[in-house]
Amino acid sequence: MAYLCFFSYFCGMKVLLLSTAECTGGGAIAAKRLLGALRAEGVDVRMLVRDRQTTDPLVTTVGSTWPKVMERLRLMWRLHLPLSRTWPYDLMSDGVDILSTKEYREADVVHLHWVNQGLLSLGQLREMVASGKKILWTLHDEWPYLGLEHYRDDVPSGATPFLDRMGIPSKKIHFIGCSEWITERARKAMPEARVTHINNCIPQELFRPMPREEARQALGLNDNEKRKTNNEKRITKDEKIVLFCAQNVRDGRKGFRYLEEALKLLPHVRPVVIGRGGLSLPPDKMPLAYAAADVFVTPSLGDNLPNTVAEALSCGTPCAAFAVGGIPEMIEHGKTGYLARPRSSEDLAEGIRNVLSHPEYGEAAALSARRLFSPEKVAKAHLELYRM
Repeated sequence: MAYLCFFSYFCGMKVLLLSTAECTGGGAIAAKRLLGALRAEGVDVRMLVRDRQTTDPLVTTVGSTWPKVMERLRLMWRLHLPLSRTWPYDLMSDGVDILSTKEYREADVVHLHWVNQGLLSLGQLREMVASGKKILWTLHDEWPYLGLEHYRDDVPSGATPFLDRMGIPSKKIHFIGCSEWITERARKAMPEARVTHINNCIPQELFRPMPREEARQALGLNDNEKRKTNNEKRITKDEKIVLFCAQNVRDGRKGFRYLEEALKLLPHVRPVVIGRGGLSLPPDKMPLAYAAADVFVTPSLGDNLPNTVAEALSCGTPCAAFAVGGIPEMIEHGKTGYLARPRSSEDLAEGIRNVLSHPEYGEAAALSARRLFSPEKVAKAHLELYRM
């Protein structure tokens, strides 16, 4: 592996990561973390985005949001839906001009991440594949093989794959599944394509175990004076915190209503909800939030390899979740958390009770996360694909 890193650095291979956003959304966050992991291995890597959130010199912006507006209008017309209901869908009909950028022209490897909502068009993707550049695409959701939808209960089998129907040979793209779950579904939908499983990575210097009381104190959760203004009682040392977070708390796929029902069966815990529709917390404070909690709950009805679960485990916080998607690959039932029956609020409540009664899950969770989401391990696995 040491030879691999030496070769990739000195052979002049240039890698470009493409993402609609830099830090907004699970796919963007995973891509940005991969950027850091690859850089640590000596790779000449850059990231090209439309929506930039930092001043990182390795990240360059391209285009505007106008293609996104056009794509949303086309969706509204095609599906006869109001704008507020188009978010689960994408057409990839419009995109910004990526092909003429210096970053794209100089890249030997172009690695797509979440590129919907007006970043990359199918026409540009067709040209990329025809150019002879090495193209990889990480499956942060199911859109690349479903088309239109980001998630669906069933996957097509036996029909011509979506990209092939669009004139884009799926066998010329190397797909990466963040979970075994999505990897197997992609192989079923695209039988001629190469699909390799590699987990996302977690920056373990940030997301790491720390004393629970120390984390609560840092967040002000134990500060009685600060909490008086909100008419909230002080969190006592022995009080149990149940944490939930999502980009949009009311996104139905995240299953928050099942947690609300489960909490009715658990009157002696303190729920903390972070995300749009709940509390707002800066990203750099999230490790403290995980460390302050006794259990992290993910009642998602369908998910790939959620960053939140990986982050919580890395902080030594065990998880209770529905056994859906790639989540059972992350949580070891009865050792690092509890896997509940999907859509069962009662079993979710039982899972929270179980985790709260087994404090030893926390240490096992942290050890498991270090093995599953190691930046060095994930970077080297990607480097092997870039060289193939």
